[in-house]
Formats: sequence, C-alpha cells, structure tokens
Amino acid sequence: MTAPDTLAVIAARLAGYDPKALRVEVAQDFIAQLLSTPSEQGEVPLRQALGRVLSADMVSPLNVPAFDNSAMDGFALRGSDLQTDSATRLRVAGTSLAGQAAAAELPPGGCQRIMTGAVMPPGLDTVVPQELVQIEATADGEYISIPPGLLQAGDNRRLAGEDLARGAIALRRGRKLRAADIGLLASLGLAQVPVWRRLRVAILSTGNELVEQGQALPPGGLYDSNRHTLWALLEELGVEVIDLGLVRDDPQALRDAFSRAAREADAVISSGGVSVGEADHTKAVMAELGDVLFWRVAMRPGRPLAIGRMPSDSGPGTLLFGLPGNPVAVMVTFYAFVREALLRMSGATPEPLLSLQAISTQTLRKKPGRTEYQRGIVSRNATGQWQVAITGNQGSGILSSMCQANALVVLDHDQADVQAGDWVTVWPLAALA
Repeated sequence: MTAPDTLAVIAARLAGYDPKALRVEVAQDFIAQLLSTPSEQGEVPLRQALGRVLSADMVSPLNVPAFDNSAMDGFALRGSDLQTDSATRLRVAGTSLAGQAAAAELPPGGCQRIMTGAVMPPGLDTVVPQELVQIEATADGEYISIPPGLLQAGDNRRLAGEDLARGAIALRRGRKLRAADIGLLASLGLAQVPVWRRLRVAILSTGNELVEQGQALPPGGLYDSNRHTLWALLEELGVEVIDLGLVRDDPQALRDAFSRAAREADAVISSGGVSVGEADHTKAVMAELGDVLFWRVAMRPGRPLAIGRMPSDSGPGTLLFGLPGNPVAVMVTFYAFVREALLRMSGATPEPLLSLQAISTQTLRKKPGRTEYQRGIVSRNATGQWQVAITGNQGSGILSSMCQANALVVLDHDQADVQAGDWVTVWPLAALA
C-alpha cells in the first residue's frame, strides 16, 4: 500500500496556503484531502437505524402503494360517466373498505361507497368526496348526484407505484437516515437496514485550570464546558463518542491520551493548547505522535487550529482536530471544519449546507481579510422577509450568546462593514445538527 502524502506535501499543492493567515475555504479544501471512507458495514434492525448511514442503495421490492386506492372517503366511479352540462346521477352498489380485496366490477352508471386507502374497484378510476354529493334514498336503492364541473376523471385516486415503483431506488447509499426515511423503509417491509459502522470519535480537554462538574472550584479554576459541548455536537451527528476526559498539561498524560485515541478512534478532537506561542505541552505531544500542522485561520472566532494525522494499528490513521479553547470558538470551528469531515468519514453524502439570506437590522462592524461568524436571531419582519439581529457581545468566551442564537451570521472573507438593511448570509443552527 502506498503511504499517504504528508501534510506538508498536501499543503504545497494548495494555492493560497499560508499557515499564518489561512483562508477558511483553503483550510476546508486541505481537510477534505485527509478524509478516508469507511470499509466496515453490517445490518441493524429498522428501529436502530435512525441517524445511521446507509452502506447500500435501498431498492424498492414492491410498488408503493401496491394498488390503486382512494385518497379520501367518498364514492368511486367511472370518470367516463361524469356529465359536463348537468348533474351526474349514479346508483350506489356496496362499500369498499380499507384492507378488503377489490369488489366485483360494476356496470356503467354505478358507483361504490369507498373509504380512504381502500382498493379501487375494477373499472372505477375517480373518487368524489362525500361532502360534494347529494344522496337520495329511493325504493329502487340509493343514488348520488354530483353537480357538474366539480370533478375530472382520475381525481382523488392514488395510483399503484406513484410513490415508489418496484425496482426504483428508494434511498441512496450514503444517506444519513431521518425519521421520514425510517417510515419509508418500513413501508417497503424492510426489517433490517445495511449501514456503515458508526464512526468512533475521541474527545478530550486540556488545561490544568479545568475542573470536572460536581467538584469545588479552586482559585483560578474553570469548569470544563468544551468537552460536553463536543459530546453533544457529536451525538447529534450519530457518531460513537469516546470520552478521554480532562488531561492535565503533562507530557506523559497527553501522550497516553492521544495514543489511546490513535488505537481506538477514527478521529480525535481536543480543545485548547494550540495557540501559537502557548507554553503548554499539547502542541509538542501532537507533533511528536503524528503529522500535524498548526494554523492561524483568517476567521473570527476560532483563529488557532491544528490538523493532523496519527498512525493507527489499521487503516489510514486517526485524524486529529485541535480546536481553540474558547467555548464559542469550539462550536464555530466544529461547524466550519469538523462537522462535514466527520459526516464524510462516516460514509455520508452531506447535503448542501442550508443557508438563508436575511436583512440585517443593525450595522455590523467587519474588517476585510477574515471570515466572521456572528451569533444571530433570525425572525420574520412585518412584510414576511427574513431579518437577523446579533445577540449582543460577540466575544468568543460568551457561550450564552450561542444559547440565545438560532443562527450564525456568516460574513465572507472580503466583506466589509454591513449596514442596517443590507442582506447577509445566515446558517440556521437547527440545520447544522
């Protein structure tokens, strides 16, 4: 097997690569070249498939629906019996209920009461809703009268296979399964689903000042929030999380933690210890154990970033993401760089990131030369257009601003100040799960 290119070789191929002022899109292109695809797959029960990634195309074994059926409660009839210039009068003969076999064919001028989902009787191709007819009981039987112009042949009938035809691809390989997908697979009668193995991602926080929840804070101590934020972000992606805990700023402790990650995980995410000039041991241990680059990304928040690859017992190696230590910067860099990378490593084909255009309700200060991600609240204005207001203090340590926000306002690298009334791009946070 040919050894993969070193990170320095990959960097040399990229136009505009500058580790001291790296554009966001260049960093994303770089990371994309490090990604591996999964090779282990298996089957899981349908009820365990939510959030998993399909490892094969799902081909429909049947027509959905399996037969022509009624879209509503009413009366099934022949479209050719409808009158265009006068009321249509038809004799009612029996009832078709959902779950029953098709009734016998009716003679011309006849109709049949039918319930939603019931099989269309032979020769009948149209359903009139029951509220649109007049019903007349006579000594000769029951009749309905349909006013002219209310109905066309074929109305309110669902055709066999109109949702899915037998042999059609229902869901494609690489799809991360959602609730509607589970329902669709159930409608095909499938009890087992082929999926890729769940990606294993290790997380750790570094820093002697960090304290676990439930413990008393010493002078100068801080409760660790980043590891818990990362855990939640990874849970939303459906990966398997390996929590390596708090790791003190000690070379051997860091070496042990990263070595364990290389043995057990496909990727490892750390927070803190990657800023240029920091005096701790995290950067040195990363560089010792793997092929690692340290960047200053032209973005705010989240400037310091490390990316690397550590040798593992099998496969292409364990991908390393060293994120900043500030809480908001952790989330922003995860969304900008880590999220899509992990989805692709999981075998998923990520859908294009949902973005909206919204009117800024205020002036936003912005220097050209970096991409900025500001926390915003998107709402509708009086005319129904999307508008966005930022949440106030945009400091990278203000985690409460992420709780208040429902979107990130994305200001491009070359963009300058935004005036009130200008259109800006926003990422709805709900779409980033």
